[in-house]
Amino acid sequence: MSRTLSTYNTELKLKGFNVFQIENDGNATNMYSRKDFYKICLTTGKSRIHYADRSFDAEGTILFFGNPNIPYSWETLSTQYVGYTILFSEDFLISGKRSEILQKSPLFRMGGTPILEISESQRLFLNNVFQRMIEEQQSDYEFKDDLIRNYIDLILHESLKLKPSQNFNQAKSAAERLTTVFLELLERQFPVESPERPLSLKSAKDYADNLSVHVNHLNRAVKEVTGRTTSTHIAERIVNEAKAILQHTTWNISEIAYALGFEYPTYFNNFFKKQTGTSPSSVRLEKV
Repeated sequence: MSRTLSTYNTELKLKGFNVFQIENDGNATNMYSRKDFYKICLTTGKSRIHYADRSFDAEGTILFFGNPNIPYSWETLSTQYVGYTILFSEDFLISGKRSEILQKSPLFRMGGTPILEISESQRLFLNNVFQRMIEEQQSDYEFKDDLIRNYIDLILHESLKLKPSQNFNQAKSAAERLTTVFLELLERQFPVESPERPLSLKSAKDYADNLSVHVNHLNRAVKEVTGRTTSTHIAERIVNEAKAILQHTTWNISEIAYALGFEYPTYFNNFFKKQTGTSPSSVRLEKV
């Protein structure tokens, strides 16, 4: 493997995007589970893609759209596997005032159309677009970020003209699928690594907005499948994270409160005591 996962993550943090040729890095298709980045992947070969609760068997050329809010995994089944991948952050596109195309796009939203079958002429066209992005990424051109955004836009608009693949296998009901994705998204918010990067999704509405569904629809689905409310799942996960931070870090209560999305330490103290029957400071004293 020519480059390490650490190298890719570092470059992504610095630039907000990274584009590369898959045949130069055979594991590139499988290595990304990082929640910060969207993914567009043009591949030729045999593979099996698991997207939320659905699976897709691909043979030939496909275009795949990965959303950091929706769990997916990728199995490469053929010995020869080629193509291109671009990973980019939402912040990178926000800089170009284009972020609305992400969550609302049928290419990225849950229940949308993340996989497109690509003809040979379309493959040649898209190959050229990816090659141009790689060239720009390696250049010193002052406005190359704008060019990369334009190329991403071009891929998205060309893709919206195409029909999605119909070869998905639906494994669960709509409520089960939504609940699966909600629980995966909830877990992806943790661990909270620094007070400087506080929890961004704190309420049922926050999660519903990220999943592009109405909060009432999310609440009904989660309650139907698990027997517990969305807010209960969120609160219990925040409490578990608070206990871990209290026991394994030296962050003060104010830092912990802010990191977990509370505006004031008193709000965090009241929340923690309501959920556990004890105070945060008491949990911290237990480890001494």
